[in-house]
Formats: sequence, structure tokens, C-alpha cells
Amino acid sequence: MCAGLVLFIRSRRGVVPVRVAQVERHDLISTLSTNGKVEPTEDFEPRAPVSTSVEQVYVHLNQNVSRGQELVLLNDSDARKDLATGLASRAQAQATLHNMEAGGTSPELATQNSEMAAAQSELRNSLAALDALQKLQAEGAASANEVAAAQHRVDAAHAKIAGLQSQKTSHYNSADLAAQRALVAQAQAEVAAAQGVLSGVNVRAPFAGTIYSLPVMPLGSVNANDVLLGEADLKHLLVHAYFDEPEIGRLANGQAVKIVWSAKPALAWHGHIVQAPTSIIEYGGTRNVGECLISVDDNNGELLPNTNVTVTVTLQQVHNVLSLPREALRTDGPRNYVYRVANDRLVKTPIVPGAVSLTRFEVVSGLNDGDSVALGTTSDTEMKDGLRVKLQQP
Repeated sequence: MCAGLVLFIRSRRGVVPVRVAQVERHDLISTLSTNGKVEPTEDFEPRAPVSTSVEQVYVHLNQNVSRGQELVLLNDSDARKDLATGLASRAQAQATLHNMEAGGTSPELATQNSEMAAAQSELRNSLAALDALQKLQAEGAASANEVAAAQHRVDAAHAKIAGLQSQKTSHYNSADLAAQRALVAQAQAEVAAAQGVLSGVNVRAPFAGTIYSLPVMPLGSVNANDVLLGEADLKHLLVHAYFDEPEIGRLANGQAVKIVWSAKPALAWHGHIVQAPTSIIEYGGTRNVGECLISVDDNNGELLPNTNVTVTVTLQQVHNVLSLPREALRTDGPRNYVYRVANDRLVKTPIVPGAVSLTRFEVVSGLNDGDSVALGTTSDTEMKDGLRVKLQQP
């Protein structure tokens, strides 16, 4: 008996046709599909550090490269000039700061030291003269005015030394020093930037991989921040897939996944879930989703990074099980049942469903192979337990 057979239900309203199906054995696969994006576990997309020209391109598209291999060389003449200028500016700024912290330039310091030495010599001489006059005064050989004049010369010598010392320490104030230190820091940043540019003109592979994108060509020009190439390990790809919040409870690590890419519809790749969703995020401004990481297990180099794909997760797979079309299943709260056809009557029969595919569900218990089950009427008549039926060909 096939699903196209029709039963007629005799009720007070007349004969009502009912579609039926038989319990049959099938293989059932329960799946869940969504969108995702392919990303490599290792990805290298170097960018032009400045606007310049391309000197050499050493690789071609889809070429496998080894770690440290030279890939692209940019013109570095401007970068070298900028570095030389930066180094000169830094050296000058550092020298100026050194002089300021020391109190002046070398000639200025020499003059200050010479003046200090003269002042100290004058102080020693004045002290000696004062001492001699004080002794003579004690013997009555020198007057008080002479001693006072000698004392004045000593005081003048002390004042001159103090003035020279003050001049040395206050030649540059804290604000002057802070401004010069800022100039040194700026010069150092310019040197670092120039060194960074210079290091970026000779592009080498940071790991073994495959060149999957190569937008530049020899003697061509590039703007600052243009992507020079794309290198990735195409044997180790991950898909970031996004499942709607109500579905994530059905996902688990290890579940098998089929991956398709619309650019190559004849191909399919296979993988498995390596990280089921652990949190909910907002995606696209309209969806609450869980992010799932899927490993691509059989890529042969044709599935490229940064592509948008469709993934289908196998949630459950059972073989040779009793099953019915999904439209036969009815629920009453937590209870599941079907309308079995027996002795020309509909019999409300409790069942236990199992795996569910897109069109069928597994019957774990409650029915036998070959049982006829009503799917629905072709009119508005409601099916009820105990109604008499008669089979009639459509």
C-alpha cells in the first residue's frame, strides 16, 4: 500500500477521503544547515608600508612556498632616504639634550670652567690676604679699615663663585629640558617608522603555505596599505559557521559536516565540528547566533580562504529503521501519537518517535512494519479515534 492510497471515512457528514502511508524501513539522516566563512589557521596578507613600486615578484599564484622564502620586493629608495634623515635628526636631538643636561655646549662649559677656576683662585688669594692682615692687626701693624677691605674682597669672591654655580645649574629650566626630550622621542619614533617601512619592502613567507592571492605584478605601483599577496596553509582550514540560537543545543563536537561553495557547485568538502557554540552573539544586526568552528578535513587546495560557504551538519544518522512521513505525527502536550488504520477504523495509537530527517521520522515503538497510518484528510473533516474507514483507490 503506498502513500497515494485513499481511505474514505464514513461519518455523519458523509465519506471523507484520507491520505495514508505505511510504516516502512528507511535510512534517516537529520541535518542542520547554515552559512559560514572559510578562514585559514595561518594566514599572511602583507600590505605595502608606503606608496611605491614593485621591484620583483618571486612567486606565482597557487605556488607552494617554504618558510623564509622571498616573495615580493618593493622599491626601497625612499625608505632608505627617510631612515638616513631620521637617524641624523635623532643624533642632533640627542646631542642637544646632552648639552642641555650638562649645562651648555662644550665651548660654553669650557668658558664656565675657566671662570670658575679664576674665581676660586681669587677666593684663595683673598682668604690668604685676610688672614695675614688679621695677624698684623693683632700686632698693631694693620688698621681695621685694611682688614675690612680684605674681608670685602673675600665676600666678593664667594659671591662670584655662587653666581657662576647658579648660572651653570639654571642655564636651562625644566620646561626647556622637557621640550628637548620630546624632540628626542619624536626623532626616535621617526627612526622606528622608517625602519618598519624598510623591513616591509622585502616580503618573506613567515610559514610554509600556498599563495592563494597575488594582485601585484613587477614594475606595478602600489598605494600604502594595499594587500601585496595572500598566503595560507590550505591544508588546515576552519569554517566559522553561525547557527540560530534555538538550534545550537543540537550541536556537539565531532559531528560530521558537509561544506559547499557556490563558486564550485560540483565540489563538496567534508569536516567536523571542533568547537560547538559556547555563547550567543548578535550577527548581522538581526540574528542571535552561536558561532561554531568546523575543521575542513579533505581540502585539496580548491577551497580558498575568506570564501562564503554553506555547511550542513549531520546531527543524527540511523539505518534501516521503521519510519513514517513527518506529517503523520501528532502531539498532545508531551504525548506523541498517530492514527493507525485497523479493521476499517482509525485508532489513536501512542508512539515513541526517534530520529527526524527532513521528510520522515523514526518510529521507535508503538507500530509494526507495514501498518497503515492516516496522514490527513483532503477536506476540513477532523480525524477522530474510532471513525470507520474504507479503502478506495484514488
